Amino acid sequence: MAQPTSDSPRPPIAAAVIVKDGRVLLVRRRVKEGSLSWQFPAGEMEEGELAGTAAVRETYEETGLTVADTNLLGERLHPATGRVMIYVACNVIEGEAKVVDNDELADFTWATGDQLAEYVPYGFYPVVQDYLDAELVR
Repeated sequence: MAQPTSDSPRPPIAAAVIVKDGRVLLVRRRVKEGSLSWQFPAGEMEEGELAGTAAVRETYEETGLTVADTNLLGERLHPATGRVMIYVACNVIEGEAKVVDNDELADFTWATGDQLAEYVPYGFYPVVQDYLDAELVR
């Protein structure tokens, strides 16, 4: 999986795209990043850390959910934040999602495909949307 490059001014953000029982986990940040409020569990990659490892770590730190990375979905420069984003599909191993990191998160939800536009009206990166279209209940 991808690693940050040494010439990057800020580390990439690894986002965990977690689907369970036909729903995707979204978290609501206490502080919006641009227009973003609801998003995937995510955070900065640490030096030398792989994207999948970072996505797994951030999910646990934010929600208490233990997940395993399964597939690198894609990478892009996020149009709203200007940050390099790396999207990683993850499967739930154990636990129940909850708000663990009260400093960063205000809430979470498991959304169906029909509910996504309510939480993320600006849409998703196309490769992530394709993955969600294939995995989510409508």
